[in-house]
Amino acid sequence: MTRTVRAAIAVAGAAVLSLSVVTTSGVAQSAPDSERRQDIKIGLLLPESKTTRYEKFDKPYIEQKIQELAPGAQVDYYNAAESATTQQQQVNTALAKGDKVLILDAVDSKSIQSSVDKAHAAGVKVVAYDRLAQGPVDSYVSYDNRKVGELQGKALLDALGDKAGSGQIVMHNGSPTDPNAADFKAGAHSVLDGKVKIGKEYDTPNWDPNNANQQMSGAISALGKDNIVGVYSANDGLAAGISTALKAAGMNVPLTGQDAQLDAIQRILVGDQTITVMKPYKPEADIAATMAVDLAEGKALPKDLVPLTVTNGSGDKVPANLLTPVVVDKTNIKDTVVKDGLYTVDEICTPTYEEACKQAGLE
Repeated sequence: MTRTVRAAIAVAGAAVLSLSVVTTSGVAQSAPDSERRQDIKIGLLLPESKTTRYEKFDKPYIEQKIQELAPGAQVDYYNAAESATTQQQQVNTALAKGDKVLILDAVDSKSIQSSVDKAHAAGVKVVAYDRLAQGPVDSYVSYDNRKVGELQGKALLDALGDKAGSGQIVMHNGSPTDPNAADFKAGAHSVLDGKVKIGKEYDTPNWDPNNANQQMSGAISALGKDNIVGVYSANDGLAAGISTALKAAGMNVPLTGQDAQLDAIQRILVGDQTITVMKPYKPEADIAATMAVDLAEGKALPKDLVPLTVTNGSGDKVPANLLTPVVVDKTNIKDTVVKDGLYTVDEICTPTYEEACKQAGLE
C-alpha cells in the first residue's frame, strides 16, 4: 500500500470518526427525532357534543399539548355523538389509519371492550380519558368521581339546612353506560342517605337534558311540588333540563350540577342552580396528551404521571391519575372559572346577568 493511499484511508477514517461524534450530539439527533415525532399518530375519540366541554375545551387542549410535546404529530379526531356503535366504528377507522395510541372517552364503557381488545391485539395503546373503559387499557386519567358525588351531596345538604328533614329530594344520576355516573351516585348517596328522603331517583340515558326535563316534570306530578325541597343533578346538562321543569312549575329549590358549563354559571348567579363541580379541563387534557405521546414513543409512564392503580369493570388493573374536583358557587366564580381561564367576565356577564354579576363581584 502506498503512502498516498494510507493517508487517504486515514483521512476517511478520521471523517467517519468525526461523523460518529457529531451524530451522537444533541444537535445531530434533532433531525431523526423530528422525523420520529412526525410519525406519531394519535386517535382522539370523544363521546358527544351536547356537553359543551368536549368541543370547547377537551379537544383543543389535548391537541395543543400533543403538538407542544411532539411537533408534527398527527391527531385524528372523532366524536361519537352519543352512539356506542359509532364509536366502535371510529376505533376501527383509527386502527386502519395506523394510529399508534388512542385517547378514548367511552360512550359505553362495557360495549367498547371489544374495541379495546382489538387495539391491544394490534399493539395500539389506549389511554382512557375521563371515563374508565373496560378491557386492557394502558392508562387512565380522570377526576376522583366518587369525590364529585360527595361534594355535590354535601353542597345540597348545606343548601337545604333545616329543610333536609321536612321534604323529599329528586335524584338524577346520569347515564347508566357511563361508569363515572355510578361513582357520582355512590358518592352522593354516601352523604345523603339517612339525612334526607329520596322521593324519586332516575338514570338518564346519554345524559340527555330533554329526558331530565321530562323526568323532573314527572317527579313534580307524582310527589307534589310542595313536597320537593331539593334536586340532585349529576351534571350541568341535566340541570339545564331540570331547571326548566322547575321554573314551569313555579319552583325554586337547591339544585346541583357538574362541569362548570357557562349556562350553569349563569344559573348560579341568578339563583336557579346552587353549585356546580368544576373539574379543570386543562390539567386532565395535558396529562392525557403526555401519556399518549410517551406511549407513542415507546416510553414507560413515570410514576408521577400514574401514581395510582385502579381496576376497571373487566378486572384489568390500570395505571391512573385522579385529580381533585372543586365546588363552584356564587361566592367563588371569580376565583375558579374566571381565574382558570374557562370563561371571561364578559362571557359570563351578558346583559341578562349584568346585575347578578355586580352583586357577585364580577365586574
